[in-house]
Amino acid sequence: MKKLGIVLMGIVLALPSQLTGQSFTETALMFSRVKPAGSARMMGMGGAQTSLGGDYSSAFSNPAGLGMFNRSEFTVSPGFYGSNTTGKFFNNTTSDSKTNLHIPGFSLVFQTEKDGRLGFLSGTFAITYNRINNFNENFSYAGNNPSSSIIDYFIEDATGYSSTQFNTNGDLYNSVTWLGYQNFLLEEDGGYPGEYYSVVGGFPHQSESVQYRGNQGQWNLSYGANLSDKIFLGAGIGLTALRFSSKKTFRERFENEPLSTILLEEELNIRGSGINATLGLIGRPVDIIQVGISYTTPTLYSVTDVYSAFMATNWNNFDYFGDGSEILNDVSEQTSEIISEYSLKTPGRLNVGAAIFIGKQGFVSADLELVNYSGARYSSGLSGISFESDNATIGEVYQTTTNIRLGGEFRLDKFRFRAGGSYMPDPFRATQNNSSQAITSISGGVGYRTPKFYVDFALIFANSANTYRPYRVNMPNSPLVNIDKQTSFGMFTLGFPF
Repeated sequence: MKKLGIVLMGIVLALPSQLTGQSFTETALMFSRVKPAGSARMMGMGGAQTSLGGDYSSAFSNPAGLGMFNRSEFTVSPGFYGSNTTGKFFNNTTSDSKTNLHIPGFSLVFQTEKDGRLGFLSGTFAITYNRINNFNENFSYAGNNPSSSIIDYFIEDATGYSSTQFNTNGDLYNSVTWLGYQNFLLEEDGGYPGEYYSVVGGFPHQSESVQYRGNQGQWNLSYGANLSDKIFLGAGIGLTALRFSSKKTFRERFENEPLSTILLEEELNIRGSGINATLGLIGRPVDIIQVGISYTTPTLYSVTDVYSAFMATNWNNFDYFGDGSEILNDVSEQTSEIISEYSLKTPGRLNVGAAIFIGKQGFVSADLELVNYSGARYSSGLSGISFESDNATIGEVYQTTTNIRLGGEFRLDKFRFRAGGSYMPDPFRATQNNSSQAITSISGGVGYRTPKFYVDFALIFANSANTYRPYRVNMPNSPLVNIDKQTSFGMFTLGFPF
């Protein structure tokens, strides 16, 4: 079990980290924190769509809204995404950016008129795709660390183990600490087994570049029914896929030491597929008011990740043992690929919303979304593998939040003008490193509609903050990077009724 823990810790070093050292806690939040998704029309209104209908977005948010369709249609939604980050590290600031083009939405909607018995006026079946998370991001940092080196992490991680545990099948074999040992960065004290030291002293200049890639997308097969134009019912199945990759390049540079540089490269690829279900209801008590409620069950994922790491060190022609038997210059080592398979359950979501219509001039809409992030859970069917500690940590550090969305639309002949915003509160019970993880966004959009064609455009700007630790040591001032992130997301929805 200890060897498994060392392997998992190596993978954790490659993850986006708010709580480095607490195993898979970070990815549970990353894959659970689904963003508002849908057509350009709905995104332009801040994603406030639980009580609305007649739009393919309903298949994802509240399938009852499909019952409001009065015709069939096909849509496609091309888009672009941009991320700008600023990393602050020991009073130094570094900026990075990343953009990508993609198709965040697609739909086929089939509406059928019914005979009206028992008030059943029509039904609509939809096949839709929505991108619910975009992980594409670059960030970096650099600065002089006055208190620690990653070598300190290696020493603390190895303490208590004999150096024989670095051998094949040992508890430390194939870990990042093993890479450090193979590069002569730590050595067991011969007089004190299980105690380690390093010939390298002083404090380094540290830098790192991080690339995250990937997304979460969901296909929905949903149906909505219209009962007397007063009550709309819907249900659907969601088939979710996640793709995430991380590539990190960490460096330390020393002056006046036998060692010049340390280079650590880590790669992680995560692939998963999941399933969930959504039920929804929309009521129209009076013509000017609609209220809606929907519940999406927890998503059950099957996940596989592959991790590998490489380390290279550059020494200054250093006589390591002092007897000429080991002269160090360029040293390197590579781990083998570490493959892990497990299951992840992300929390369900309860949405309630209301819309008020202002004649034919437009409407305003508001949503509340309840999500219990502490309910995420890992599991494995493999004997000897337990996520009990990770699940306990998830329950301790995360909380239930209420996400807020507000938006509206103004109509002028064939044109539509939209605006909105959303707020996702900090999912942590306690503020991490004096930095709130809340996400705030504002959005706007325009549309043009004819009986045979329509086009909508939306632009969304979001701001958030995060923290990142390249490693954690049992001493004050483990290195901390404060990251400010601004994202921009633009999309078109092209609709073709038939």
